[in-house]
Amino acid sequence: MIRRLLSVYHARNLEFLRDRGTMLFSLLLPIMLVIGMGFVFGGPPRPLFKVGVLAPPAAAHAHPFLEERYVQFVPMSDRSAALAKLTHQQIDLLADFSAGTRYWVNTDSPKGYVIERLLLAAEPGAQREPVTGKALRYIDWLFPGILGMNMMFSCLFGVGYVVLRYRKSGFLKRLHATPLTAFEFLSAQVLSRLSLILFVTLVLYLGIGAIIGFHSAGSPALLALLAVLGALSMIALGLTVAARFSSEELVGGILNLLTWPMMLLSGIWFSLEGSPRWVQWVAYVFPLTQLLDAARDVMLDGAGVAQIAPQLVYLAATTLVFLAFGAWSFRWRID
Repeated sequence: MIRRLLSVYHARNLEFLRDRGTMLFSLLLPIMLVIGMGFVFGGPPRPLFKVGVLAPPAAAHAHPFLEERYVQFVPMSDRSAALAKLTHQQIDLLADFSAGTRYWVNTDSPKGYVIERLLLAAEPGAQREPVTGKALRYIDWLFPGILGMNMMFSCLFGVGYVVLRYRKSGFLKRLHATPLTAFEFLSAQVLSRLSLILFVTLVLYLGIGAIIGFHSAGSPALLALLAVLGALSMIALGLTVAARFSSEELVGGILNLLTWPMMLLSGIWFSLEGSPRWVQWVAYVFPLTQLLDAARDVMLDGAGVAQIAPQLVYLAATTLVFLAFGAWSFRWRID
């Protein structure tokens, strides 16, 4: 029995070592993730709070509050845009030092409560201003991110592994003998996964809304259009990975290489406001970032088609590009 066990053990090790793509990803994926997260989250201690400052730097520099540690002060020139960010908890407090000291705080934000105490300790006479409009809870801001993350995993892993299983089982080889084209096969996979994801997302949207309630100021039809385009883009992205490769370990490594940066940088859990500009540029490449930005604009601000048109165009364009590339690089057989 030991000999048989060792023989299978040896054969499996040789199989893994000879699969150079899988071995390469097994070694490089953790290294790339550590280096990438080191660039994004490394460096000096990160600030705990973000404060928007409306006053010119010369006028505000002497104020003692601006010497607080672990507070990131973000210069802002447009008060209405800054108040919108405060309402959405993208910043924790907004201050104006140009004529006395005025500040705005989201009363529903725990971090806003703490940073307000710090400001009042530095200047007890600071004038408090209410936030314009209804203060949003963190769950209102987080809810689109949770739905988007669920869609991302379902789109990428739900399609990638299915096509891979078809190829390894020989099902694609049999389909290749039919008049079915690669584009037709991939389109059918996209539409099938799309209908399932939209059904699950609708159930979650209605169910969570009934249990906890959430703020939604925009059009449900526009949200549905966003969900369709966002899901199509990420499904097509998953198909480009599964279109050619036949190794489960390699496909899994590539999908993880796609999902982890999107999960950390697309704004699911926290806003990228105040992060390095290059990080924001990288984040905007991801379809999930475009989907979440547009969904929050619709749900929290009541944005219309004109306001989110760039995101709609981007998601539609990436869907066509990914699907065309997947059809071009598609392999029916393992060899």
